[in-house]
Amino acid sequence: MNIFMCGFCGFTGSNPTHAKSIIESMIDTITHRGPDSVGTYLNDKITLGFSRLGTVALENGTQPMHNKTNTLALVFNGEIYNFNELRTLLEEKEHTFKTLSDTETLLHLYEEYGIGMLSHLRGMFAFAIYDAVEDKLFCARDQFGIKPFYYTRANDQLIFGSEIKSFFQHPDFVPTVNTEALGQYLTFQYSVLEETFFKGVYKLPPGHYLIWQDSNVKISRYNSHLFTPAEMSLNDAVESINNAVCESVKKHVESCSVEVGSFLSGGVDSGYMAATFGGGKNNKTFTVGFDYEKYNEIGHAQSLSNALGLENISKIISTEEYWESLPQIQYHMDEPLADPAAVAFYFASREAAKHVRVALSGEGADEFFGGYNIYKEPISLRFYSLLPISLREWIASLAKKLPQGTRGRSFLMRGAKPVEERFFGNAFIFSAEERDKFLKTTTIQSPTDITRPYYNQVKHEDDITKMQFLDINLWLVGDILLQADKMSMAHGLEVRTPLLDREVFRVASRLPVKHRVSRKGTKIAFRLAAAKHLPKETANRRKLGFPVPIRIWLREEKYHNIVKSHFASATAEKYFHTEELTRLIDEHYTGKHDNSRKIWTIYMFLLWHKEFFPEI
Repeated sequence: MNIFMCGFCGFTGSNPTHAKSIIESMIDTITHRGPDSVGTYLNDKITLGFSRLGTVALENGTQPMHNKTNTLALVFNGEIYNFNELRTLLEEKEHTFKTLSDTETLLHLYEEYGIGMLSHLRGMFAFAIYDAVEDKLFCARDQFGIKPFYYTRANDQLIFGSEIKSFFQHPDFVPTVNTEALGQYLTFQYSVLEETFFKGVYKLPPGHYLIWQDSNVKISRYNSHLFTPAEMSLNDAVESINNAVCESVKKHVESCSVEVGSFLSGGVDSGYMAATFGGGKNNKTFTVGFDYEKYNEIGHAQSLSNALGLENISKIISTEEYWESLPQIQYHMDEPLADPAAVAFYFASREAAKHVRVALSGEGADEFFGGYNIYKEPISLRFYSLLPISLREWIASLAKKLPQGTRGRSFLMRGAKPVEERFFGNAFIFSAEERDKFLKTTTIQSPTDITRPYYNQVKHEDDITKMQFLDINLWLVGDILLQADKMSMAHGLEVRTPLLDREVFRVASRLPVKHRVSRKGTKIAFRLAAAKHLPKETANRRKLGFPVPIRIWLREEKYHNIVKSHFASATAEKYFHTEELTRLIDEHYTGKHDNSRKIWTIYMFLLWHKEFFPEI
């Protein structure tokens, strides 16, 4: 019996006079992550707080949890899917358990293996263990970054937790906007740096652990996501994928003692989840759409649910609802995120939370199995890239002079660059030159400075694999998983992602490129595996995600004026050259250019800023 959604926070150092009231205020800020139970632990070295939503008896695994000798204290957010196997292993080593929770398994694992415990874990997690014997804090985050972990230093203390907003309740935390993060955000549409939008506040990277001892922070990697392709037949690839996915879904569902639902867009990823999770009480799928026909996938989802014998619960998000929700969404995100689909995730989670406490989602399939259309670009450029680079650069210089939107212009320009200089992830909003025109502050690093360390790790791989590796380490973590955690937790819903599983990735990492991407298609072997459970049209359906009509809205007078008023605000004046903002929005409104993504990126930052720095 496991514990579901929760949030934790804490700080080190000698107990300040009001430590208990501080930690209680910090917990109160994040009770949306788990309002059913609150726990604290205080001594002269550490203060821990925990907020939990329990789907089983709350005495099963109450946190903070201690070992028998009270030398260890743990707070943990997540789920360990192999905890029963680990429990058996530990019992064979003469460990005895008081509860049936996966939380207690973590404590025993640490007692047995120390930091080496991380190699045993299969699941999503962020946790902190205080070791009184060694007077150190040991913290870790799961290998894919499904669960968040933030930390900062203040007056020789470490403050940490599941959400940055809890830090505001600590008297030694002074929030300051990190303008370097703003510059990078304008390019990537999400917070891409380890240092967040709050100066001095950092994200623990996925697959890393942190040790705080003697007032020092040490960060180390324990896991990486390298691809090791092996020759195999397409049939073998399909069988391996299907076995891994079905086994992972089974693990994710069986470890839950309450009803489980599944998000469903009508596409192959969520369809695969829906087709393999159901049975008995688990029979609900959840879909949202917009009040524009071409931006509504509810019909596809309902048809698929009917074919699978499942109940589909859907909601049309009105334009007014969407716009009214934006400030609250940016508050829950902690850092600005300009992905319009995050709002759809917010409403889908709100709808699901009315019926279930746990829902499955299909994140990870595109990054693992080669699902984005941009991954076909290296194949399209294959023959063009045989031309001498000097000739391609000359052609690119001519193409650059053509009007934006001219057919073939982008192909000729991008084909003159290696993948490391043309692909920065699935979102590339402002180039370095463009953002410098808009920003009053200087951005130190170029986009290639950010991506270079990741490309260096896979320099001998093919271009498609390089692109996937970059997306797994940046886009997946900074955009996709950020919204999955924050939007679901905003409604007290736990989202589980069976495709983001170590055994699923082990299979995906061995696929040869030809079974991932071709000139004609994406996720080749994955789609064939899904087709074992889905109608053919769903398995082959092109990726839509959550399409959002922001381009249309920003050409409507009402919403154009709302954004324009923010672009003329004191906050905008502080960070941007507002004459450039006016030009940007007016060009879009009059139909001269489609600037919708650029406008949205800036607008989301301004809304976020108003939530966390309302005095400006």
